[in-house]
Parts: sequence; structure tokens; C-alpha cells
Amino acid sequence: MRNVDPALWLVALAACHGGDRGTLLALRPACTDTQSWDGAKIAAGKQALGELKVDEAKQALDAAEQSGPLAHESNIQLWEQRGIAAAYIDDEPAATTAFDMLLALDPAHFLSYTLSPKATFVFEKVRDQIKSRGAPELELNWPRGQKVGDPVPLDVDVIADPKLFLDHATLFVRTRGDLAWRAADVSLGHVGTERRLVLPAVAADKPVSLEVYLRAYDPKGNEVFDWADARRPREIALRYDPPPPWYRKWWVIAIAGSVVALGTGVTVYELTLKPPDKINAGAMVAP
Repeated sequence: MRNVDPALWLVALAACHGGDRGTLLALRPACTDTQSWDGAKIAAGKQALGELKVDEAKQALDAAEQSGPLAHESNIQLWEQRGIAAAYIDDEPAATTAFDMLLALDPAHFLSYTLSPKATFVFEKVRDQIKSRGAPELELNWPRGQKVGDPVPLDVDVIADPKLFLDHATLFVRTRGDLAWRAADVSLGHVGTERRLVLPAVAADKPVSLEVYLRAYDPKGNEVFDWADARRPREIALRYDPPPPWYRKWWVIAIAGSVVALGTGVTVYELTLKPPDKINAGAMVAP
């Protein structure tokens, strides 16, 4: 079992606000892209397609899809090259399907103007068709005013998922200044579903910031959506409230209050309740 910094645990709540708590997730060391992804087959397909070897290109692209999960950029390249290959052999339905997926992965994508009109014509046609559909959208939010020493709640909202491929996500987190990222996985729900993650309290003696980003995946593990990234993470500022001085701590105040109360009681007793040392009494003389 890996040793994990206790300050880097996540609590994933399995339901919306008010729901029961889910499983406590231990953050694991985050994999680098070179450990997780291999786009060599896509590059081979792209090269074959550039040489107009369409059959060879399709074989390489099919092998790339079947070889394992793809990073977001590799996934974009795969569907771009699939669409171009299909368009080159006048298979418009297949090209339309490929470009439709491409634009779901990257709504702002454009094809190179140097490509054959066979490809660019179908691509622009698909772009026009999906304008009303909207793009996948996922947001990560947290309340403002977080501080050192308090848990940090994060809400993951699935706002739009037209291709229904937002299946699960990985949250990456580190304290600003650290070199290594930690990661934890969380399942995603349907559109309108909110998941709450809770970062535990961070121990520090000064203000700090947590850097976060998130990647979402389809059921096969292909990366389909990025929210920020390691180069441009979002920051959660944690203010630092110094502890009160020793003489303002509750136990000091309690003891001081007890002493004051005892002193007050003694004074009241001395002034009002203590029997006098002498009794003033006059003698009566019989007649």
C-alpha cells in the first residue's frame, strides 16, 4: 500500500448536496502522459494518409483505437484522421460520424485549408449541423473565502454532455510550489448531476494556494474533456488566520474567569456576609 500524505485525502460524496457520504479516496501519484498514452499509431496513420495510402492509414488508426485509452489530444487527432480518410474515399456517412465526434471533443477545431475539398466540405457541413447541439461542458466550483485549517469543498457539475461520453474524471491537486501532482478518481453522473469532493484541511503557518485541474473520460478510458490543465491550473486561495495569543485561549480565559469569580465572592463575603469581630451593645442599669 502506498504511503499517502494525510493532508492529501479526498472525500467524494456519492450524491448531491445533502446525500450520504461516498468512499474516502486516497490520492495516488499522478501518471505522466508518457506513462499513460502512446500516439505512435496515430502518427503512422497520419503519415500514410498524407501519402494517400488510405487503406494503410485506416489500419493504423483502427489499431490506435484498439490499443488502449487515448489522451485528449490523441483522441482529437484520431477522429480528425478518421474523418479525412473516410472523406477521401467518398464515404460521407463515416466521415460525418468521425467529424461529429471530433467537434464534440474540440468544438473550436478547424481543418487545415491545404486538405482536399472532399474533407473540408464534409467537415464544414457537420459544423453547421451541430451548432444548435452545444458542446460538452463540465465545471468545478468551490465557495470563496477558504482558509488554512478548514476542509475545502469542491463541486463537480455536469452541465452539458451531448455525446453522453462524460463517464468519470480524475482530479489533480497539489500545493502551489510542489513539483508532484496527486490524483483521485470520481464517477460522473448525467447532465444536471453534481458531485461534491472535499479536500481535507491543509496544515500551514502562512497563506497557501491549492492548484487543481480535472480530466474527464468516456467509459473506455479515453480522455474526452479537460478542465484547466497542468500548465494552467486553477488556484484555490487559502487565507491564514493566526491562532490567538496564549492569554486569549479559552482555557486561560476560563481560569482567569474562575479566579475573578472567586475573588469577587470573597469580597462580597467580607463586606456583607462575614460576622463582625465586635458586637455593639449597651448595658442596661436597673433602677
